[in-house]
Amino acid sequence: MTIDRPKIAISLGDPGGIGPEVIVKALADPDLRKQAHFRILGAQAPLDAAAHLAGIEPFWWRVSAQTPAAETAGVHDVVLLDYEPGGEPHTPRVTRSSGELSFRFVDDSIAQAKLPATHPLHADAIVTGPINKAAWAKAGHQQFPGHTELLAARFKIKHFGMMFHAAAEAGASRMAHDLNVILATAHIPLMEVRNVLTIGRVSDTIDLGSDACKKLGIAHPRIAVCGLNPHAGEEGLLGDEDQRLIEPAIKIARSNGIDVSGPHAADTIFIAAIQGKFDLVVAMYHDQGLIPVKLLARDRAVNMTVGLPIIRTSPDHGTAFDIAGKNLADPGSMRSAIQLALRMLRQP
Repeated sequence: MTIDRPKIAISLGDPGGIGPEVIVKALADPDLRKQAHFRILGAQAPLDAAAHLAGIEPFWWRVSAQTPAAETAGVHDVVLLDYEPGGEPHTPRVTRSSGELSFRFVDDSIAQAKLPATHPLHADAIVTGPINKAAWAKAGHQQFPGHTELLAARFKIKHFGMMFHAAAEAGASRMAHDLNVILATAHIPLMEVRNVLTIGRVSDTIDLGSDACKKLGIAHPRIAVCGLNPHAGEEGLLGDEDQRLIEPAIKIARSNGIDVSGPHAADTIFIAAIQGKFDLVVAMYHDQGLIPVKLLARDRAVNMTVGLPIIRTSPDHGTAFDIAGKNLADPGSMRSAIQLALRMLRQP
């Protein structure tokens, strides 16, 4: 057994959601397990239940998260740090207890990533299972709309972003090129986007996206920036934000040597991206970027937080309470999240 494999912390997500199922199914692949030492921060009962329904023999080494033995279990391929020894599976609905647990899983994963590299519980990367934002709020963590904001707060980062990566489909004509999308604004109401969007915010997002592409191995990323309004404002006829806020941000990025163009009409630019004409699309708001990602790369796309001093990836779906506990969840996005973390760890 090699000792130089990276250590990846995987937070279970909401224990009542599909997080346990997609983690079990993704790591059931022995070839994937051999590429790193995986540490699941979660609970035994939902993992056992998911494995039983899927007909998968448990492959992890369990240890209580609260005992010193947690520090010596890292020699195994997969270790479960169990936060609920003897607990029962959770109901697939919003509860305070599931919100508190899922928050602790993530928060402790972050703490492990901040440990010195020589510490036995150090994590080289974090992969986060899906959480329910309403459950976090019910548990008293409403100041964090999601993983991204919590990570930024814990690392004291002001400039950060939410980016999505979907690998091209081998032999497919629909998506022959990787799709990368970064959001200028994320978890805010649509009516607030106009008030939050600034030249600096768009410019910072372009910079973050360019740096993230380089960490994915794209030496000279070609970046397309979406307009905010239909047809990118139609030269001011459909709103002035595209000319007043987005165009100046693009000029700033160009002056910094970034290959960037726009603002482009958002209803067509994603077609050009999957044809290989662009390496990154900068979307102005959540659904503008996420609808094409989830339409084109359902069960394969990965959410990654950019601007952090560590690697964090996540599947691009939620807790899916409606299918939780039914052995219906596709693990593709979780598998892709793990594979992307490994890919980024291998980059020089």
